[in-house]
Amino acid sequence: MGPSSELAAATSQRHLQNVLPRRWLHVQAVAAKAERLAYLVGDDADVLTAAAWLHDIGYAPDVADTGFHALDGARWLRRRGFADRIAALVAHHSCAVHEADERGLGQALANEFPREETATSDALWYADMTTGPDGQDLTVDERLTEIRQRYGPDDVVTRFWERAEPMLRHAISRTQHRLSAQPM
Repeated sequence: MGPSSELAAATSQRHLQNVLPRRWLHVQAVAAKAERLAYLVGDDADVLTAAAWLHDIGYAPDVADTGFHALDGARWLRRRGFADRIAALVAHHSCAVHEADERGLGQALANEFPREETATSDALWYADMTTGPDGQDLTVDERLTEIRQRYGPDDVVTRFWERAEPMLRHAISRTQHRLSAQPM
């Protein structure tokens, strides 16, 4: 781990481990997967791993503000001096733009944090969306099914995935292609 990811891991642990232990299990597994994928992103390895450690920090009760964890976490990270790019990756992880729209926060997200489509953002989405809530490895189909079952048919999270799924599958596919081109 590099300096950013070490700080990110400690920060995430401090804010999630005791208050949201199940979320902490997920975050640890996402970060471990991101570390295994880091070779795909070259010089961005530390950025990827740091963003993975911090991607769900916005769920922490002392961080949450709007109820939209991606934006809450990114704003909190920016206020605490984390790199703008890490905050932006957190803000936009796993199709957050669609959830932001569903919550009426799409313009705020777009205005405050630039969205990137890179191997780094794809790898973050891959790590998140192939890891279950207890840290277990899942396929994307299994993960989407789990999310829909956990939240129920009328929840904002379930609704946004209806629109977000094609974008997510493209990012996952790009990462799978990179993995097949550069096997571990």
